[in-house]
Amino acid sequence: MSDAIVFLGVTTNLLELISFLLAVITVALTIRQIHWGWLFSIVSSGLYAAVFFDAKLYGDMGLQGMFILVSIWGWWQWWRGNSEDERLQVTSLSLRQKIFFMVLWGALFAALVVFLKRYTDTDVPYADGFLTAGSLVGQFLLSRKKLENWTIWIIVDVLYVGLYLYKNLQLTALLYAVFVVMAVMGLRSWSKACQQ
Repeated sequence: MSDAIVFLGVTTNLLELISFLLAVITVALTIRQIHWGWLFSIVSSGLYAAVFFDAKLYGDMGLQGMFILVSIWGWWQWWRGNSEDERLQVTSLSLRQKIFFMVLWGALFAALVVFLKRYTDTDVPYADGFLTAGSLVGQFLLSRKKLENWTIWIIVDVLYVGLYLYKNLQLTALLYAVFVVMAVMGLRSWSKACQQ
């Protein structure tokens, strides 16, 4: 699966291409609040773990494992809802919750940078750590249908485009550019559905 192929004018391999397509399906279903998106997330994350291992993006590789775990939990949350009679609804974070998640992002970033610098041979520990931490926070908020997840994804995805171009993962950079547009669409769609 590592043989080079060209897709949309970008050189890639079959593993990255399949991961790309599944990830687009994941986000499209998530924007529409369809719980099956979590299944596609699990498969895409598993495949992307191999892509990122090959690129020495260990934070992103580990993130895929976390995405799998959070996706299983998120699928359960979306399916089960808040109670047996009520499906999980889109809501917004309080100011206190926003501050908490910003501090959490910072703490995860610091811990990941230390880990990446000490235990891996990555050449981008700060970028990898910052974006991995933000992705963890965004994924958790997504699993709870919090509107602010889309804002985090917009920020993270824009920065990921640059990182993946730097690491010569052109198709994945294109994917994250598509994700930026889809995250804006998600923010608009979920804003209309938000029940504060």
